[in-house]
Amino acid sequence: MNTLHGKSAIVTGAASGIGRASALLFAAEGASVLVLDRSPLIEETAAAIRAAGGQAVALTADSSSEPSVAAAVERAIREFGRLDICYANAGVSGGMVPFLEETAERFTEIVQINLIGTFLLAQYAAREMVKQKQGTIICTASVAGLRSGAGGVPYSASKAGVISLVQTIAYQLTGTGVRINAICPGLIETGMTQPIFDRARERGTLGKIGQLNPLRRNGEPQEIAQAALFLASDASSYVNGQALVVDGGLSASHPIVNPRI
Repeated sequence: MNTLHGKSAIVTGAASGIGRASALLFAAEGASVLVLDRSPLIEETAAAIRAAGGQAVALTADSSSEPSVAAAVERAIREFGRLDICYANAGVSGGMVPFLEETAERFTEIVQINLIGTFLLAQYAAREMVKQKQGTIICTASVAGLRSGAGGVPYSASKAGVISLVQTIAYQLTGTGVRINAICPGLIETGMTQPIFDRARERGTLGKIGQLNPLRRNGEPQEIAQAALFLASDASSYVNGQALVVDGGLSASHPIVNPRI
């Protein structure tokens, strides 16, 4: 408890899934949290934090819009006095559209949300953190950004871009005291992946989800939130420019047929 006592944070995509779990955990560990999502359900996340005795501000806004991002960072500074943690988590999947059927419009939309939105929040947060000579930025990437087979073309490209963004920004911020890292989740049950889980339940194949990784199960939002807490805390003070994979071991190997047990 109180790992983040006295610190303040922004978490985007916090109306559900990984973002909501992370915001709740950050608050439980003592942080004041500004939560942002384009879904009005973001108010429920803030209400849950307050009900548990924490401090939260909710914004219903588009995390890929520069004016919205600028306003969120300004609001966090105004409400909390400083910004210590920024978790750029908001993202969309775009589905598994075949490459030859993909459109430039859909590709652009996915990259705008997943990559440009992440860039904008990292940039606006870093400007404040550099003034403080301290801060940590976390970005949600994906195992789909590491190699093929875990997402559609625009989603995978956007998440590979997030990993590159983190590596590049880390060196751009040399000597400032500001760290930036990414988390690469595997298959996690969230609002974004809900159709996969719903179809599996309809077919009676829910037990097969996650069978390709050594743990043979899917992950939960809280497990990614724990990784985010590590990167947000002083426990990760020497971790910078990295893509932390949390996928049950899926990406530890090239594709193989799992041996029978």
